[in-house]
Amino acid sequence: MTVNEKATASNPSVGADGKQPLCKTNTPSISDLQGRCNRPDGKSGCGTEELQTVTMEELYDTAYPPKAPVIDGLLYNGTYLFAGAPKVGKSFFMAQLGYHVSRGIPLWGYPVTQGTVLYLALEDDYGRLQKRLSRMFGMESTENLHFATKSHSLNEGLEEQLMGFVKEHKDARLIIIDTLQKVRESGGDKFSYASDYDIVTKLKQFSDAYGVCLLVVHHTRKMESADSFDMISGTNGLLGAADGAFVMQKEKRTGNKAVLEVAGCDQQDQRLFLAFNRELCLWELSKVETELWKEPEDIILKMLADFVEEQRAWSGTATELLRRIPGLDMQPNVLTRKLNVSIDRLYADWHIRYESVREHSGRTIRLKKEEEQA
Repeated sequence: MTVNEKATASNPSVGADGKQPLCKTNTPSISDLQGRCNRPDGKSGCGTEELQTVTMEELYDTAYPPKAPVIDGLLYNGTYLFAGAPKVGKSFFMAQLGYHVSRGIPLWGYPVTQGTVLYLALEDDYGRLQKRLSRMFGMESTENLHFATKSHSLNEGLEEQLMGFVKEHKDARLIIIDTLQKVRESGGDKFSYASDYDIVTKLKQFSDAYGVCLLVVHHTRKMESADSFDMISGTNGLLGAADGAFVMQKEKRTGNKAVLEVAGCDQQDQRLFLAFNRELCLWELSKVETELWKEPEDIILKMLADFVEEQRAWSGTATELLRRIPGLDMQPNVLTRKLNVSIDRLYADWHIRYESVREHSGRTIRLKKEEEQA
């Protein structure tokens, strides 16, 4: 399958790939202010009642770490729901995802970033997992795919357990929680919008803090809806707090065909038609209804990329960079802003890492070409 993917760059935060970040700045960013002041519960975390604001100029002058792709075009760092009816094949799909990410094997033509995977198979036992995996992958195993059949709930220490895992495995990239109901906090109203929003918010805080993807398996309700995402069991608070969602529906309960709908903040909406290979116990892609949109060529970035491709690495001020590339007719501050907002594309399209570092002599730009993974 040919996919015109719109990729993003690798994530610089803990738990991604252990390499240097795509961008680096030693001045406080707006995202730092958000972490201190805009708490999820709506209360001030800054010790002040003043509203914290930023200007459009400050936005452009800040280099923000992009979301890292786990499966480029499908799944990124953050917290996602994966919903489907019971026994629709979700667990087989989760094992397939985990295996591909742990080994860095492309999934249906979508590029995969390799990393350690934790699969909380909380509705299974190890014997059943062993049989399922051997049917799917034979004896080809990997040490980067970890399983647990028991864990604490969110209010009884799950976050601490996950924290311990990502600290021990610095390359942790994907954590699958199967299912949401197994880690719900005990007590209180479990079915209100506020409680649904709160539980996903807590998971999202963790995924954002450690730069990993949390994929949370959940069920759909029996009631049909024209919008597949309205079928996610519970209130809209679940989807409202998540970075995105996947909804899997079979055409017929006894059939092997399913439709996977994808929606999220960091990927385009898609509809994938799947078929379950009963012999291999693997989901195979039949077709994609929505082809991924690819950004048009950016002449400025192309000129920068050609320069870095030749130099392999370069460091200096924006003014010096403009002198080295005569065809770039712009002000130095405009060039810096252009680089700030293009961090992900520089890496995705040309594997160029960008850093912006404030030094005594001023702000230094660093560009480095990295070798592409085979």
